[in-house]
Amino acid sequence: MKIIRTLSTALAFVALLTTAQVLAHERTISDIQAEFQSGKLTSVALVEEYYATIKKHNTDGADLRAVISLIDLDTLREQARQLDNELAAGHSRGELHGIPVLLKDNIDTADGLANTAGSYLLRDHMPPDDAFIVQRLRAAGAIIMGKANLSEWANFRSTNSASGWSSWGGLVKNPYDTSRTACGSSSGSAVAVSANFTVLAVGTETDGSLICPAAINGIVTIKPTVGLLSRDGIIPISASQDTAGPMARNVTDAVYMLDAMVGKDSADSASFAPTANYSRHLRVDGLAGKRIGVVRELMGYNQAMDAIFTERLEQLKEAGAVIVDDVKFTQGRNWGNDEFAVLLYEFNQGMTEYFAASPHTQYSSLQDLHDANIAHAETTMPWFGQELFTMALAATDKEAYLAAKKNAREKAGKLAIDAAMADYDLDLLIAPSVSPAWKIDLINGDNFSGSASGAAAVAGYPHITVPMGFVEHLPVGMSFFGTAKSEPILIEAAYAFEQLSQARRAPVLR
Repeated sequence: MKIIRTLSTALAFVALLTTAQVLAHERTISDIQAEFQSGKLTSVALVEEYYATIKKHNTDGADLRAVISLIDLDTLREQARQLDNELAAGHSRGELHGIPVLLKDNIDTADGLANTAGSYLLRDHMPPDDAFIVQRLRAAGAIIMGKANLSEWANFRSTNSASGWSSWGGLVKNPYDTSRTACGSSSGSAVAVSANFTVLAVGTETDGSLICPAAINGIVTIKPTVGLLSRDGIIPISASQDTAGPMARNVTDAVYMLDAMVGKDSADSASFAPTANYSRHLRVDGLAGKRIGVVRELMGYNQAMDAIFTERLEQLKEAGAVIVDDVKFTQGRNWGNDEFAVLLYEFNQGMTEYFAASPHTQYSSLQDLHDANIAHAETTMPWFGQELFTMALAATDKEAYLAAKKNAREKAGKLAIDAAMADYDLDLLIAPSVSPAWKIDLINGDNFSGSASGAAAVAGYPHITVPMGFVEHLPVGMSFFGTAKSEPILIEAAYAFEQLSQARRAPVLR
């Protein structure tokens, strides 16, 4: 695939739709199901519509590079036709019946799509079966259209990487301003949802890889408690922190997708059964009476974004929330070095385990991939190297790893999030999600200034981001996070905030 080496600044600025136009162009799942039931729309027509948009703007038109591979249209039509026939016979599988979905290209499918992690090396890697969450989505009636591009190896190859670039898919671009980052590593999943290439997408996160691209591209994501969604059949970084998560244009659709994917899986030792029917927590009064802590130590890196966030606090108060300002992580904070040690050790081990379950004809270990990158450096490493691969191969001290794992989880969880919530008697915490999108720089890498993702990611706790406004033409998000298995509380607050703010506006594709 051609690698995009230059970006046009002349066409970089993308105007925003008015609210009235957005309502005409962006269907929700409820809209779609109502149209299915009335006969105004079929799943076949819906698939054709999204497929046409992808063909128009993925490598042509807006040239967003959000999609890395697609199932052929005739096959998709046949799947959709079968689901239309089920509906005509009076059988609905639920909210996701007939709904198009894209998967981040680090998730196994057995439908002829390679699982590449964005790497040229895995362009022919055909998994033996569907990942557990893919099985759940298919059973719920979702139509897997294809795979979304991503930051290569989920952004865990180089210390100098530029988010959204992969050697197999090229550079994912922000649909609001194509000179700016789409963030990562779930870049393509977020852009595809925001740009209306699909109704829903699945992304994955180790630390920020759902939250950052969702916020920067003006959509919603739910990073669940680690173990709520099975990691079976997903190319790993860290068994301690990895999770998949739904990406959608609104909280309701993200929750519907979460409900469809949950389930205890014996193939994932961290897996647990869902603690709720999450869609029941889509409550308009979900902010009333909640004590919400503002973590200002996770702010301060963008004044314009902080001003929007502070204005939104008034809406939370008007909806009945009790705002506790300037909550601090007084007991725990400095988990970064421990987290890094954990990721390096677990990545090396995890790749061996992944290839044992999903064999490749040439590679069975991280060492194999490291050597192959050197052999194919002109293709796989034209912009940045593989420092993290090298460091992970050297991370073999198990005792040091186990100590770091204990310290990281305790510092971010028990001593930070849990302690703050107990000390201030809180239901949840909030902060701006991440800075507005920065300029793409393939030479120097990401210009990352700050985010709210770290504590929940390292602790393995849930985190939701919802659009809260725009800094100039760039979307920014509000983060809702809390202790383990607190998804119901976070969903209530995030949904109620979304109903008040109505901050999402779709990009125009040119």
